Amino acid sequence: MGLGPKYRRLFVASTVSNLGDGVGLVAYPWLASAVTRNPVLIALVTVAQRLPWLLFTLPAGVITDRLDRRRIMIAANGARAVLTGLVALAVLWRGGSLPGPDELDDIISTEWVLYGCVLAATMLLGVGEVLYDNSAQTFMPRIVASDDLERANGRLWASETTANQFLGPPLGSLMLAAGFALPFFVDAASFAVSAALIMTIAATPQPAREVVRRPWRTDLREGFSWLWHHELLRPMAIILGFLNGLGAVTFAVFVLFAQDILGTSTTEFAALTMAGAIGGIVGGWTASAVSRRLGSGPSLWLTLLGGATTWAVIGLASNVPTVAAMFATYTFLAVLWNVITVSLRQSIIPDHLLGRVNSVYRFFAWGMIPIGAFIGGLVVTVTDAIADRELALRMPWFVAAIGQFAVFLYAAPRLSTARMDSARAAATAAD
Repeated sequence: MGLGPKYRRLFVASTVSNLGDGVGLVAYPWLASAVTRNPVLIALVTVAQRLPWLLFTLPAGVITDRLDRRRIMIAANGARAVLTGLVALAVLWRGGSLPGPDELDDIISTEWVLYGCVLAATMLLGVGEVLYDNSAQTFMPRIVASDDLERANGRLWASETTANQFLGPPLGSLMLAAGFALPFFVDAASFAVSAALIMTIAATPQPAREVVRRPWRTDLREGFSWLWHHELLRPMAIILGFLNGLGAVTFAVFVLFAQDILGTSTTEFAALTMAGAIGGIVGGWTASAVSRRLGSGPSLWLTLLGGATTWAVIGLASNVPTVAAMFATYTFLAVLWNVITVSLRQSIIPDHLLGRVNSVYRFFAWGMIPIGAFIGGLVVTVTDAIADRELALRMPWFVAAIGQFAVFLYAAPRLSTARMDSARAAATAAD
């Protein structure tokens, strides 16, 4: 059975937007590494992008529950199109060419002006991402039946992963070779097209209920209290926070690991991301089947143990094929986690609380990313001061592996199939 025309339009809009993001996956790290080789400064780009998840997520939840979610998505992507366009113009102003590693000694002060602009722009883009993602997740249950949520989310993640990691990065590499500003212009255009597509989705009426304007603090407290007193979602949010924080420890300085340890070019760097996309595509199309086969609980246990293993192997690896294989495995497991847990949240949180509870959940889950990214830069800097550069760039992967295994020990007794089935049954009875 089809998922409906509204879902298809959201599907295409998200795919287009993620194609532009995939182009940016190559462009932004390479831009930062062209300005500085300092791991903390490079990590700050990730910190700036993810800091809004720590600072703005809770207010975004109130906005999502008070305003029309479709209009929020349109406004957020429209604003991101303008901001990314400004970054493209700033890069073009600098000259539109990509400095190579042998040119780093000749970088002039305009690069630092550009770095500052990118840092500010990535933070504002992060604000738009918070609003768009929270609205999109809470919009999905209005256009897809509850029984189809896992299938709908899986298909959407597969498409987003294909665009974001399989098509976007090599396209970005080709664009970098043609002109450094070009991928940023394409990213801006993708946001604009996505906003236009969402505008074509027919408005979905808000559920009938009395609208009472209360203080923001009261609304936030209600969403926080609902999540905190939920015996399943509270530990799940805490667990995901640690997982995302540990992931950020590694990826904050991954561009340096790829360049200095693996010796990658821009094309090889994109190939690593493409390898991860393969796992994401497989995960998106098979997650619901894996969940039914193994059970929701064992599927989540698999993601935790498998993720810890991939981090350890990457930390020991010195060649692109091994790291590519681990990326494919890790992305498969990450998509499996997301399909199961997001579909669960969409099916058990009441609609009038969905925006706020979802934002509180993501406050824990995503708020740890900027903290983890900063820690990743510090781990490399401190290790580099007491050991050699190679060990310093490998150390974040070992820290993440040990940390994720510890998270598994905490999570295993709390994330069981029986608990998740019980939560769904309770939500159905409440409805």
